[in-house]
Amino acid sequence: MGGTKEILCSAPADLFPSKSLLCNNFVHQQQNSLSPFTSTFNTCKRRAVQLRKVMAVAPAVPMQTLIELDSTKVTPEIPVQFTVTAQVTVKYDAKEKMKEMVFHLLDSGAKATQRGVFLQLVSTDVDPRTGGPKLSKEAVLDWSRDLHITADKVSHEVQFLVDANLGVPGAILVSNKNQKEFYLESITIEGLVHFKCHSWVQPEKLHPGKRIFFSNKAFLPSETPAGLKVLRKEELRQLRGNGEGVRAVSDRIYDYDVYNDLGHPDKGTEHARPILGGQHRPYPRRCRTGRPSTKSDPKAEGPVNESLPMYVPRDEAFGDLKRQAVDAGSWKGMVNNFFPFLKDSSTDGGAITFSEINELYKENPSNESQRKESPKKASFPIKLNKMIKESTADAFRFNPPNIVSRDASCCLRDDEFGRLTLAGMNPLSIERLKVFPPVSKLDPSLYGPRESALREEHIIHHLDGMSVQQAMEKNKLFILDYHDTYLPFLNSINAHPDRKAYATRTILFLTQMGTLKPIAIELCLPPANPYIPSKQVITPPIDATTCWQWQLAKAHVCSNDSGAHELIQHWLRTHACMEPFIIAAHRHLSVMHPIHKLLRPHMRYTMDINARARELLISAGGIIESLFSTKEVSMEITSFAYKNWRFDMETLPADLIRRGIAEPDPTEPHGLKLLIEDYPYANDGLLIWSAIETLVRDFVKHYYPSADHIQFDPELNAWYYEFINVGHADIRHESWWPRLSTPEDLVSILTTIIWIVSAEHAALNFGQYHYGGYVPVRPSYMRRLVPNEHDPEYATFLADPEGYFLSSLPSLREMTFLMSVLDILSTHSSDEEYLGDTRDLSTWTEDSEIIEAFYRFSMDMRMVEEEIAKRNADPKLRNRCGAGVSPYDLLVPSSKPGVTCRGVPNSVTI
Repeated sequence: MGGTKEILCSAPADLFPSKSLLCNNFVHQQQNSLSPFTSTFNTCKRRAVQLRKVMAVAPAVPMQTLIELDSTKVTPEIPVQFTVTAQVTVKYDAKEKMKEMVFHLLDSGAKATQRGVFLQLVSTDVDPRTGGPKLSKEAVLDWSRDLHITADKVSHEVQFLVDANLGVPGAILVSNKNQKEFYLESITIEGLVHFKCHSWVQPEKLHPGKRIFFSNKAFLPSETPAGLKVLRKEELRQLRGNGEGVRAVSDRIYDYDVYNDLGHPDKGTEHARPILGGQHRPYPRRCRTGRPSTKSDPKAEGPVNESLPMYVPRDEAFGDLKRQAVDAGSWKGMVNNFFPFLKDSSTDGGAITFSEINELYKENPSNESQRKESPKKASFPIKLNKMIKESTADAFRFNPPNIVSRDASCCLRDDEFGRLTLAGMNPLSIERLKVFPPVSKLDPSLYGPRESALREEHIIHHLDGMSVQQAMEKNKLFILDYHDTYLPFLNSINAHPDRKAYATRTILFLTQMGTLKPIAIELCLPPANPYIPSKQVITPPIDATTCWQWQLAKAHVCSNDSGAHELIQHWLRTHACMEPFIIAAHRHLSVMHPIHKLLRPHMRYTMDINARARELLISAGGIIESLFSTKEVSMEITSFAYKNWRFDMETLPADLIRRGIAEPDPTEPHGLKLLIEDYPYANDGLLIWSAIETLVRDFVKHYYPSADHIQFDPELNAWYYEFINVGHADIRHESWWPRLSTPEDLVSILTTIIWIVSAEHAALNFGQYHYGGYVPVRPSYMRRLVPNEHDPEYATFLADPEGYFLSSLPSLREMTFLMSVLDILSTHSSDEEYLGDTRDLSTWTEDSEIIEAFYRFSMDMRMVEEEIAKRNADPKLRNRCGAGVSPYDLLVPSSKPGVTCRGVPNSVTI
């Protein structure tokens, strides 16, 4: 055995006067609820640890004396040392592997100590001689000698030389002396102590300080082992920005800033955009990048460029698979846009036909199979030529959206219009009508009379014999109200020759079958001429002329809805308002903190996608301004809406009650009675909401059994305080902010956050292509207003109403551009992590009760999937089942990669 001996857990305490790694320390730490690592070693019958090398300061002492189990005469000062084996799993950057090998060959004459990764174990115990934590000797990992060119993830064995009285390892210090960064996935010591790292480690030449990684055991601040207290604070200090400096892509700094990076004033005043965040335009805060200001406006941050690329903290950036999925979507969009771009350029964006629009899509598989020739009727060369032609043509076409059926009329039916308010891309805007006629909340001195033009005579014939008051009392009337959202901005929007919009109100009636049908649409413009009415009401058609006016009115409502969905419900509520909680979490919650561990999966990729959005989507001249009606006022609309945003109303039950869709009822399964019983988003959402709440309550109860535990947790309180007072500084004084005083308060706050970033975002995001990918039924903007008999264009409309309708839609080129964007936004990457996924619970290897809670949650998600499948097959639920009716799958938790119109990721990843 070459001197190798076994030291059993039954060794007496006086063999190692300081609590040894193998015995007494584990007893001590187990009493302090440390880890299964401790209890495993404390169980004498289970395991023995091999001594690989034993060293003694006094060589004259016989080896038998060191390992004599019954001896009581061992000299306390003799420091016994031995090796401990660890498995270090790292990921290599595929592009950098070969560079590292070349560098190694060129640098082969250098000393080995000048390169490699240096690792050092840190004990949970304090060394009484130094006052600091006990440390192992540094171990060196140098994989440049053995690069695995074909593997992107490799485990390396490392051996640490440790004193026998080291105690339980609670942290590891890592220094990267190589030339390139590497991704440290995990470290496992002797198969018992686990470190889930998941972080990029930068070379020492860029970041001289040592990286700190803690074991998987979660600790509240008051429970932090003595040897880790200083490191816990130091690790948080490394992450906090101070409002200074330009951030480099290798940084891991989290800090706040206003949205002053959306404009490009150096290109001209038309490219300047107001700063969002402050008294005049309140807004959530974003991650600070520190790029220099523009020349034209010292308050505006300069745009991303080659020398100053997009910044997010390094560990927040997309992984390879996510980045590849986005890049593949971009290339796919370029290919699909090629022919429409050429055609549109040749016609200067002129008139289009429905057949030209339908040519943008591949044949529906069912239709294609019906049109295929029989093999007996065509020779092989003819069939081969046809196959080549069809496959080539399809390469430049879009997959047909499988939600909205395309028929000859290509117009949105009334029943489909109503159904999509409950089970479509934006199911969060529908509200119960509480006041009739509706009344605006805008300042009448600026925006005209608050009264609506809607009257009882407009809708009385569609109420099944009821009066308006009776219908309201029976909860039969609902409204889509975009009046106050759009009216303040219509002058700016309509000043563009290719943009025409109204501020719309749509009244819907709940039928006996449980479906909604639109019965009146109010189209409002800012009052310009006292002699010309600024408001008109369009009702269901009675002849050919009113049929086309009705279709145009519905198209304008859908255009309003598209903008409100993308800017307010989607971007503002699930992206912008959630970024501050992520920044605050990294600044104040240690990775050891159980709440940080709970929230970590729900923060993945969000800061990266938000940074990309600021650069490409919501910036001046970006995709939103190019493809939606709101143009340059897009982000001002979100600031205007933010004034009415309330975190306490973002819980699903509170949101449903606020909109008048539900009433509290303790006899119902979720404590709510839905006033629209067949409301797929609410029905399925409540299943997920309840499951999340149960998981969070079990979790909080485990770590916070009393209110005192909440009140005396400085990290938790600092996180929530900064989330409100810095992340949402402009509305920090609002009285509606939930208190954080009790465990139940924490349950509500955490459940709300997890709900928003998972299920609510999924419902708003992953149906975008299938619900919005056929532009005639859901245009993102309109180019013409609805004509009436006093308009100069009325004669043109009467002569060719279909042509007028088509000319009101976006051009063919912009249709395909929009479809490409929606396709990318609706795509799940292959590395998506879904709600209830238990593939990686390594964070909780030290806590079996929490693992059990997550497994119960996983089972809940499976039951949700089964329940949704049953509901989609129930013919009584006409909003999700029926001839030509698409099932509602957006809240089915799991999904395959691609555009699937289902799947609930843990976080806002796209």
